[in-house]
Amino acid sequence: MREIPVPLTSSRLPLPSPPSPPLARPEVEGLQAYSAPLEGRRGLLRLDFNENTVGPSPKVVEAIRAIPADHYAIYPEYDGLREAVATNLADRSGGRAGLAHSLTPDHVGLFNGVDAALHAVFHAYGASGDRLLTTSPTFGYYTPCAQMQGMAIEAIPYQGADFAFPLDQLRAALLGQPPRLLLICNPNNPTGTRLAPELILELAAAAPQTLVVVDELYEAFTGDSVLPLVDFERHPNLLVLRSLAKTAGLAGLRMGFAIGDPGVVDRVSRVSGPYDINSFAVTAALAALADQSYVDAYVQQVGQARDWLVQQLMAAGVRHHAAGGNYLLLWPKQGPALVEARLREAGILVRSMDGKPLISGSLRVSIGTLEHMQRFWAAYAAIEHPTT
Repeated sequence: MREIPVPLTSSRLPLPSPPSPPLARPEVEGLQAYSAPLEGRRGLLRLDFNENTVGPSPKVVEAIRAIPADHYAIYPEYDGLREAVATNLADRSGGRAGLAHSLTPDHVGLFNGVDAALHAVFHAYGASGDRLLTTSPTFGYYTPCAQMQGMAIEAIPYQGADFAFPLDQLRAALLGQPPRLLLICNPNNPTGTRLAPELILELAAAAPQTLVVVDELYEAFTGDSVLPLVDFERHPNLLVLRSLAKTAGLAGLRMGFAIGDPGVVDRVSRVSGPYDINSFAVTAALAALADQSYVDAYVQQVGQARDWLVQQLMAAGVRHHAAGGNYLLLWPKQGPALVEARLREAGILVRSMDGKPLISGSLRVSIGTLEHMQRFWAAYAAIEHPTT
């Protein structure tokens, strides 16, 4: 007997929902990742991320172009780079200070930018329930690095209208149960606040069970590095982070260093990949370290341009704060969002600090050459004080 087909109706059973992806650790599920608006910046005057505004030494470009094509297929080799970093730090040209205590290659860790070094520090030393002690406002990546490890964050605000370093409050926070990590950005990004290296050594000595990490990405522009003074045998809990992004113009190639006691450098390096730094970055770093005079000349240009811009701001009565690093803060009358957008229309990028504690309403402006700052000031003045 032939079966009669049952007609299809609109009352079908609902389709099963697609499966959800596996959940990550609870710390990661609740994490808001650090992000920055880095797209569409080519061809504009980049005064938003504190980069070198002129590019690397011609010797760096020449060295990269000379890499044979067959070397692309070879895993990177790091022989000589740690030695070059130690030599560069010990013998700076241009009259800059060397080191009171010698460094060996074992004092130097190599990382895919300082961001990777920071991540490795937290991965090696931070655990759930541990405490990070730092300042506020400061570099935004510290917070997600701590959160992804489940750490508690104690961020002490800078003090007063000049954003003074909260030294007494920090000392008090080190008493009792010491934090696992103390992170100091010196000069601080974005306030430019500087702390004398002697005081950093005092903090490290007062908390021997705390790893004191000093982020020195901007020290070249205003000094205050702890490296010329530190003896890592006496301060094995001190780790200094450096980069070739801001001074030597290698931000796009990602090259960072962690300098400290060999035991600490070894532990932080253990949680990094074996080939994290590519061959192009290694070649560029060696060439940049060998051409320190180029870096020194650029740093000098930035200092002169900063002095010129500060003079313009003072003469025009613009509220500003320029304490350290290759950047400054200013408070536009028309509001940061509008001025930031108008400057972008003029081909100039700056960074709004709106919503950040203590400095909301300001713009952070990177300092480039004098020509760059003259171009910025002409555009800014036209926006804030248009002629009628």
